[in-house]
Amino acid sequence: MKTIEQRINNIIGQLEGSKKMLADEQWDCLSILMQFKATKSAISSVMNKIVHEEFDRCLSNSSPGNKEKIEKIFKEIIKK
Repeated sequence: MKTIEQRINNIIGQLEGSKKMLADEQWDCLSILMQFKATKSAISSVMNKIVHEEFDRCLSNSSPGNKEKIEKIFKEIIKK
């Protein structure tokens, strides 16, 4: 299983690849859109992994009044 750092490095690689594709004056629309979709999916996956791994820690370290606020923020992040 990949670590979060490995996943971020993959995303950076995808973005660098997209940048190179766009630098070419003859870039292919479909290819660049597929690359951006893959990057978006990878970012979403990392966000979800972090949220699921850190949610309990964030709740356990917060005051009772902040738990609802933190839960609402996490849910909002996941939706986007």
